[in-house]
Amino acid sequence: MSTFDPDALECLAAIVEEGGFERAAVRLSITQSAVSQRLRSLEVQVGTVLIVRSRPLKATTAGRLLLKHAMQMRLLRADLERDLKDMAPGVAGMAGEDERISIAINADSIATWALPALSPLAHQGLGLEIITDDQDFTFEWLREGRVLGCVTTLPAALRSCKVVPLGAMRYLAVAQAAFAAERCPDGLTAHNFSKLPFIAFNRKDDLQSEFVAHACGLKHVSLSQMYVPSSIGQVRAVLDGWGMSVLPELLVREHLRSGTLVDLMPGQALPVALYWHCWNLESAVLDALTQALKTAADIVLVRMPIA
Repeated sequence: MSTFDPDALECLAAIVEEGGFERAAVRLSITQSAVSQRLRSLEVQVGTVLIVRSRPLKATTAGRLLLKHAMQMRLLRADLERDLKDMAPGVAGMAGEDERISIAINADSIATWALPALSPLAHQGLGLEIITDDQDFTFEWLREGRVLGCVTTLPAALRSCKVVPLGAMRYLAVAQAAFAAERCPDGLTAHNFSKLPFIAFNRKDDLQSEFVAHACGLKHVSLSQMYVPSSIGQVRAVLDGWGMSVLPELLVREHLRSGTLVDLMPGQALPVALYWHCWNLESAVLDALTQALKTAADIVLVRMPIA
């Protein structure tokens, strides 16, 4: 089996993660020409193109395999760093760019329970890069080999990966109290939802329409939507009276208690099941990540029924 140059593998990872050769060169503190040379030597060794020079740049199938290998090398270094720190506290320093552990987590989990779960590991010096995306799409980051693990709504594990059920986040339809009194005094119904503006995360976010369809017993719904690509930003927009939104109960609970927000469909909640996926490798770092997320999820998320 071929042995790949670690510097060339990190160069490939930097090109993909930074989205270009110039930014990769800055990150690696080398010239752009050196970046091209390292990538070219890797492509010659593999015998195929690894990067599609498009906008944005994309890794080919072979490139994604080598990117996954680069991530595994980072994981081995992180495990070694952790072991050395246990043996000789103070010897190991903060993680550099090539020791960062990348994971993908949906924005609502980041805004509520995930960061407190990971805080102990961050304080221990574990270099984390958290990628955020819609909960239905974080899975693609793992599929492409760009992260070591992800929190997603998809229950089926990829090959060579393991999956851990975390629990479910409950979502409620909420609006500013004054907005609700003026625009929908009787709450959200099958007769008025089409006349109300909804605040969604982005164009991939189908949670708003899923909630309305589920709550109103409809197969298909069409909504008037604005987009705010931040969970906290969505709450802020609702509080400012832009419109209504379907948001995590964990994120709006205090606003509901204070009366600044109102529940437009009392008794109606949409549970969204979440799962942690990661590579099925023997790794103290992956085990620590899994345990941290699972422990926190057991406390704050709703337990899912056993199928």
